[in-house]
Amino acid sequence: MRAVAAILLLLGTIASAAETADIIFMNGNVYTVNEKQPRAEAVAVSRDRIVFVGSNADAQKFRNGETRIIDLGGKTVTPGFTDSHCHIFGIGEREMKLNLEGINTLEDFLAKVKERVAKSERGKWIVGRGWIETFWKTAQFPTRNELDRIAPDNPVYLTRADGHASVVNSAALKIAKIDDHTPDPFGGRILKTDGEVNGMLLDHAQELVEKNIPAPTAAERGEALLTGINREIGLGWCEIQNAGSRYDDVDLITKAFAAGKIKIRFVNAIYGPGNDARNFLREGATINAFDHHLTQRTIKVVFDGALGSRGAALLTPYSDAPESSGFFREKEEDLRPMLEAALRRGIQVETHAIGDRANRTILDLYAAAFKAVPPNERKIDKPRWRVEHAQILTEQDIPRFAKLGVIASMQPSHAISDLFFAPARLGIDRLRGAYAWNSLIKTGAIICGGSDAPVERGEPMIEFYAAVTRKSTKGESHEGWHPEEAVSRLEALKMFTSNAAYAAFEENDKGSIEAGKLADFTVLSGDIMKIPEPEILKTRCEMTVIGGEIVYQTN
Repeated sequence: MRAVAAILLLLGTIASAAETADIIFMNGNVYTVNEKQPRAEAVAVSRDRIVFVGSNADAQKFRNGETRIIDLGGKTVTPGFTDSHCHIFGIGEREMKLNLEGINTLEDFLAKVKERVAKSERGKWIVGRGWIETFWKTAQFPTRNELDRIAPDNPVYLTRADGHASVVNSAALKIAKIDDHTPDPFGGRILKTDGEVNGMLLDHAQELVEKNIPAPTAAERGEALLTGINREIGLGWCEIQNAGSRYDDVDLITKAFAAGKIKIRFVNAIYGPGNDARNFLREGATINAFDHHLTQRTIKVVFDGALGSRGAALLTPYSDAPESSGFFREKEEDLRPMLEAALRRGIQVETHAIGDRANRTILDLYAAAFKAVPPNERKIDKPRWRVEHAQILTEQDIPRFAKLGVIASMQPSHAISDLFFAPARLGIDRLRGAYAWNSLIKTGAIICGGSDAPVERGEPMIEFYAAVTRKSTKGESHEGWHPEEAVSRLEALKMFTSNAAYAAFEENDKGSIEAGKLADFTVLSGDIMKIPEPEILKTRCEMTVIGGEIVYQTN
């Protein structure tokens, strides 16, 4: 099939006259992301590959008595959207557990928790996720005292939307044996007010409580996985790049594929450093399993915290908390040998880095690894390592991505939510290098786009809109938002298609609508390349096609 694909790509968009199609999509407004043929009306598919892209009239040459015809009625077709950074189990769990997303006041937050407590047995854990205090009238973290008043007899563990901070009540602190004298773990903080633990735990400090919560069963984890995937497919995502799994999850994912329960294309990463990463490095990558549906070739490092919870590692202190500059979650000396081993074994590395200090340091570590393991000693000459988020950069570090060949994996929605509070965290001057999409592109860097769901909503149209407008969903822009960092609609489309494919070593199979490539399409209700900006947010997925199979369709 690879040889056939190569020949078709070489010859152009029309395959041999003898080839017929299983299905032809006609009357579409097709954006191919192929510079040689940017637009088309029809796409013909044989088995799971594209055999023709072009006009409705020419598509008839690939039709026989058994060919299925899909009339798109003028709807917009793009290459299948890829979410280059999401947390698929977290998406499913958000739908299954106490979802605190979209709550706009502390009072509503507490009311929703109180409602769940009233329905729960005494002593049962109350677990939820999704709150963001920066949108509340008083943008302050909730406290254990506030939770104690509504949940005196149930341990409570409620994670901020970014996953880097949680608030717990006194019952949970007691179970975890955390008091005013408990030292901070490396890579975490136990926050205090006037010397007393206030219930807020940052990054690795969360694990002190989390390890006491009954673990979900395999069946519950499996339900979360499939719930998350079904949501993604319905939104028009054809592939997800899952930004971190424990090794225990790999068996669950593989069994779900073997049972035919998963239709989406799935690129998985294993958390490192640690035993999981060591086992992965020893066993090696899995590439294109289950007929190009499952690849695992990446180690995911979480290097610092989040900007909202002030865990992002900064070069100078936070403007609104001068006593803190954030912190690293991992030790540099633990990363160096893993990075060098990954180069020798052909394993990609992607690293969560939000603050400017975290970004500079991980670029330094990448550069040192590249120097220590020259191309002739690597399994893959150009390893396509990634920095996940790359949110806050100095002007001198922006060009280093292209120079080092490092991909910036960014989530546009972070800008239009974070920029409401980022000026307070960073001050106006540091915002010049914040969410700097256009500046990175101008230096030659490749940006792949994702959503970071469940941190954000995870909807492709929100991400596309954020990239091209750099405005809030209400059309707002404020001082320090740097509208010049917005990108063109074509660049935004590439982030979620061709660039995402490149970031996963899939550019020969995915990312554009061309003969020989996999037949993955996202069909939309509106022409996102032309409609007014506010209309982008109203655009919906009408059909999701993966390998020529319609896996989702509106009624």
